Amino acid sequence: MQTSFSPAQLADPNTREAEGIIRRCVHCGFCTATCPTYLELGNELDSPRGRIYLIKDMLENDKPASAEVALHIDRCLSCLSCMTTCPSGVDYMHLVDQARVRIEETYRRPLSDRLVRHLLSVTLPYPGRFRAALGLATLARPFAPLLARMGQTGARLAAMLQLAGQGVRSGADREPRPAILGGRRGRVALLRGCAQSVLDPGSNAAAARLLNRLGVEVISPKGEGCCGAIVHHMGRDDQGLALARNNVDVWTREIDGSGLDAIIMTASGCGTAVKDYGHNFRLIPEYAQKAAAISALTLDITEYLLRLDLPRSDVGNGIVVAYHSACSMQHGQRITTGPKLLLEKAGFAVRDIPEGHICCGSAGTYNILQPEIATRLRDRKVRNIDKVAPDLIATGNIGCMTQIGGATTIPIVHTVELLDWAYGGPRPAALADLAERPQAAE
Repeated sequence: MQTSFSPAQLADPNTREAEGIIRRCVHCGFCTATCPTYLELGNELDSPRGRIYLIKDMLENDKPASAEVALHIDRCLSCLSCMTTCPSGVDYMHLVDQARVRIEETYRRPLSDRLVRHLLSVTLPYPGRFRAALGLATLARPFAPLLARMGQTGARLAAMLQLAGQGVRSGADREPRPAILGGRRGRVALLRGCAQSVLDPGSNAAAARLLNRLGVEVISPKGEGCCGAIVHHMGRDDQGLALARNNVDVWTREIDGSGLDAIIMTASGCGTAVKDYGHNFRLIPEYAQKAAAISALTLDITEYLLRLDLPRSDVGNGIVVAYHSACSMQHGQRITTGPKLLLEKAGFAVRDIPEGHICCGSAGTYNILQPEIATRLRDRKVRNIDKVAPDLIATGNIGCMTQIGGATTIPIVHTVELLDWAYGGPRPAALADLAERPQAAE
């Protein structure tokens, strides 16, 4: 794609990066075949290629963001399926990130939109506030149907109440961690996260128990917090960097102290964000090297478990598992086969979901800010899951668990909960009603 940025514009490193990304696009249109919003809406401007044109025009002509640009960029899920598909290697993720920051800086959103976004930004990244908000939302949930009929703002508030009404998972979180037996095999930091630590603390508890049984010391350093992804994808760059900077400082102290072999993520959305810290801080000299070191140490829980060479288990006993690969897992981190291999080794019969590359519609705050499109994508995902007739669904991201779980009666659990169960941990609470299968004959 031809560009005409001026030398003065290209003196800015962010603009220079954007120009390089734009020039790699060859208009081939492969991205339109895998873009969820284009598949649902059929509008060229709701495809990666169309959004690149809008971003190019805005940046090249140094324009403030318009209502049209904000509309189509807001509709982007940042699922990154286009990057997996693109034969030219267009770094769409960092380009759309820049566009979101520019929209936040130059576009005056309607008051109702500003209020909802502000509410999300001051609540979701902070577990204490989020927990309190969930309590209030549960009380207000009966009013969700009424709100849904009160325009865009009402629909967004209704979506928040519906998601909050699914409640907080429990059970595995109450199990004590086993002592580390024998020689220590490693020392890792486990990010508790913001939303996940409130909605599904059992996932982190399962990861810690499993790692402890395998001889790995697990710590959650004091002072760590939200990875910054939620506000980063809303274009709130300063807040996102502040949250990330805090984590870089906390983890760096641990690295310089007792040392860390890895920084473990049980939410793939967080993993994608933390693995990108090196890029986000590349222009900040005092943090560039530290952030790059953090990114290099960051692993999804399944990546780390693959290094430990787990034995085979028969606990899965042929239970059919539909594995939902979160977009942040398969497209953001390019982790595809590892989680399925671990589940198969644990005895589960793993099934791929048709259209598995298409987003479920969660995407951070997307299911709140774009509830209509998110619901269409969720229902599409559930229809595809039903096609494989699974006993349960496994995934590695709390957003997907909440989104999909709201539209199906099939139990949905975190992958690490199943692995913890397979290697000596408790049966996941979500599987309490799943019938036991007889052991296969020898």
